[in-house]
Amino acid sequence: MKKFLILIFCLFTLNVFALEKKTTFNKELFSKAQSEGKVVVVSSWIKYCTSCASQMKVLDKAKNEFDNIEFFAFEVTNKEISSFLNVQYQTTLLIFKDNEEVYRSIGETSRDAIFKAIKSSI
Repeated sequence: MKKFLILIFCLFTLNVFALEKKTTFNKELFSKAQSEGKVVVVSSWIKYCTSCASQMKVLDKAKNEFDNIEFFAFEVTNKEISSFLNVQYQTTLLIFKDNEEVYRSIGETSRDAIFKAIKSSI
């Protein structure tokens, strides 16, 4: 029974990390999206972070539901981007509108809370 539970735990953990995490943020695209008047959503992640994977799954769904919004992600260990956005922790979610930060959260993974924040920024 113990081996079975360990196997189930390992399969669940691997499934959480199966979501591809990659840095899509760069300053040029960020500035372009803002100059076009788009709402910009930026999330930070780090390898082996389960809350990051949960947040990314919610944001992937949001990409399909919201128009005229640009979504970016970056690994929080990237000091240049982290410094530029003043982000110190993984699972930090930022929303920008009209060239200003209008929302910031750390560790938010709830679909309802994230969608509410995005909707309030539109």
